[in-house]
Amino acid sequence: MKEQLIDRAIKVLNNNFQDGGFTIPSKGLYPFQWKWDSGFIALGFAHYDVDKAKSEIKTLLDAQWGNGFIPHIVFHNDSDTYFPGPDFHQSSLHPLASKKYRSTGMTQPPVFGFVLERLLEITNDEHGMSAFVKEQIDKVFDNHKYFYDNRDINNEGLVYIYHNWESGTDNSPLWDDIWTTMNPPDYTFERRDTSHVDASQRPSKREYDHYLYIIEIAKEHNYDDAKIAELSPFLVLDPLFNAVLIKSNESLINLYERFGGNQDKVDQLKKWQEKSIHGLNTKLYNEQLGAYLHYDLRSKQQLPYICSSSFAPLYSNAPNGHIVKRLTETMLEKFGDDGRYLCASFDPTHDRFNPKKYWRGPVWINMNWMLYQGLKKHGYYELAERVKSDSLELIEKNGFFEYFDSRKVNPDAEHNGYGGNNFSWSAALLIDFLKTE
Repeated sequence: MKEQLIDRAIKVLNNNFQDGGFTIPSKGLYPFQWKWDSGFIALGFAHYDVDKAKSEIKTLLDAQWGNGFIPHIVFHNDSDTYFPGPDFHQSSLHPLASKKYRSTGMTQPPVFGFVLERLLEITNDEHGMSAFVKEQIDKVFDNHKYFYDNRDINNEGLVYIYHNWESGTDNSPLWDDIWTTMNPPDYTFERRDTSHVDASQRPSKREYDHYLYIIEIAKEHNYDDAKIAELSPFLVLDPLFNAVLIKSNESLINLYERFGGNQDKVDQLKKWQEKSIHGLNTKLYNEQLGAYLHYDLRSKQQLPYICSSSFAPLYSNAPNGHIVKRLTETMLEKFGDDGRYLCASFDPTHDRFNPKKYWRGPVWINMNWMLYQGLKKHGYYELAERVKSDSLELIEKNGFFEYFDSRKVNPDAEHNGYGGNNFSWSAALLIDFLKTE
């Protein structure tokens, strides 16, 4: 069964790999290259086709802007199956945007530091992987420098996101409170996602009005970070985004020390890291709730909701033993009912929880992969194995879907898989799960 699953996953990845040297997340629904998707996808390829793994990373990093920014979507091709596309985003408004590629003016969690380190682990430093990592690592460092130079507006080691799409958790119930502070225009546009997926599983039209309005503000100021920080109605410190940055800092330090000759960069990373860990644990951790929370820079307060992002710092060295214990207790108490798969993307005990609607409740394999790595890192092996086995069971029973209902008994459907099918990172991370047992 294990080998059959791996063979099916390989077929998904190979079918989604494009002639331009990159992989789309899912045919029709997502026809371009996404930033954090490509990082996870490369890990799957590394187990059986190292050239594709390298191509995935190289192609994405090739779209980096002159200021170190890496966009969340790179539009290598034209497609009429996705909105909003390159003509809406107009990345060329920024003077340092890539001249080679059209893209968005938003980013996503900075996974490439830990991805480069993991690629070396998977390949046992064979197939020229050290040379490849050495070629790419400074681009990843420059991306981190961009964040600390432009998005740490309080000089506290925490970087902001200005759009919910930057979080990766697009329509999380977290953002509902922010939407109530805004009154965007009623835009006229043609949704493309709902022609591929049941509309009940996707963000609403009114939610999209908010999404587009934030982009319009950024475009009006040519994607200038200082202006965005001043004027965007959405400005948030996200524990997932910052935890991924901290984990990738950690990996870059390891890699630079391994390769030698980059002491200045190591010293700078360690300074950033110390400040970031302190900021994460003092500003985003909530002892009463036993979780890391999002912080709204506009209202100057934590958003009191627990989601899978609340546990993402487990993947890093940021939480101490007490915090790790509290996180695991909260995870089991709120998310770990025997009738559920771990780990739902939003608190199943909350009235905003929706088990089938994108990031409002379903289980996501990429989040589970990070939680598994983090729990194992901190010695919670039994809980880590539950997260892993739940992930594998969801895929084995339902297929390589984008996200999954956390209910083990699902009265609403014949299967628990939702969103895009034959989804690339679900396939890639299943391979990594099974190949590293």
